[in-house]
Amino acid sequence: MTRIAITGGNGFVGRHLEERLRAAGDDVVLLSRATGFDLARPDVPALTEVLRGSTAVVHTAGINREIGTQTYDAVHIRGTQALVEAARAAGVERIALVSFLRARPDGPTAYHRSKWAAESIVRESGIPYTVLKCSVIYGRGDHMLDHLSRALFTFPFFSAVGLTERPLRPVAVDDVARILEAVAHGDPRLIDQTVAVLGPDTVVLSEVVRRVARIVGRRPRFLPLPVAWHVVLAHIWEATMRVPLLAVAQVHILAEGVVAPSPDAPPPPEDLVPRTPFDDETIRAGLPEPGPFSLHDLRWWPR
Repeated sequence: MTRIAITGGNGFVGRHLEERLRAAGDDVVLLSRATGFDLARPDVPALTEVLRGSTAVVHTAGINREIGTQTYDAVHIRGTQALVEAARAAGVERIALVSFLRARPDGPTAYHRSKWAAESIVRESGIPYTVLKCSVIYGRGDHMLDHLSRALFTFPFFSAVGLTERPLRPVAVDDVARILEAVAHGDPRLIDQTVAVLGPDTVVLSEVVRRVARIVGRRPRFLPLPVAWHVVLAHIWEATMRVPLLAVAQVHILAEGVVAPSPDAPPPPEDLVPRTPFDDETIRAGLPEPGPFSLHDLRWWPR
């Protein structure tokens, strides 16, 4: 039985990966704030003890907006450094990092730049590594389909980000988890590799909205707005919502487009290349129960 640790184990990608690993008979250790592990305030000696005996660590934890102690520097950079130090001390044999397709040192936001810093820390760790530069990930429990669906029952208008839409290549979470499982199990083709993980279909955001709307029986109206307006709205949503409808970093991500890695990176091996189509069937499987946002989605409203 292989022992594998997952950071962000209670998060979107982490939960799907946990299901695959447990189904394969692995012993899975979940590291998250819910289990007492806070990347923003890591305890390296304690983390080393938790990791001891683990063959691999899959680092899926991350944030897309800053709030309180949960900053990009604390979580993506210092948290990753602490994880690497603990993994080395615990004798972990390999480490995988879920990063972002366009993460780079000169990226437009601190999100892009801190994700790149995390990639660099993992590559320079001295531990056999794999970095997944992922496109927008979707599936059951995500933010994209979940928030789009609920927004369709809440707001009368939608707007693409910017007056000219940029394309996306959304990738199914099951395809991402399948690659991470291969890394965790030591696939030699993925050792010391950085790979670009993209879905097979190219769409623009308005088409994503239309497809979700058709499935949930809504007819949204579109109002074109420049990127600057979306940045203002994103600041409002970050300040008021537990999980923002759209974060500032996500505005810049959508305004830039998500179809090619930066810097360039090859795809995974052919048998691991994502094949799940972004079609009605897969969208329907990822949607929550239909309904609008509620007061419970506000940060100050009691759960």
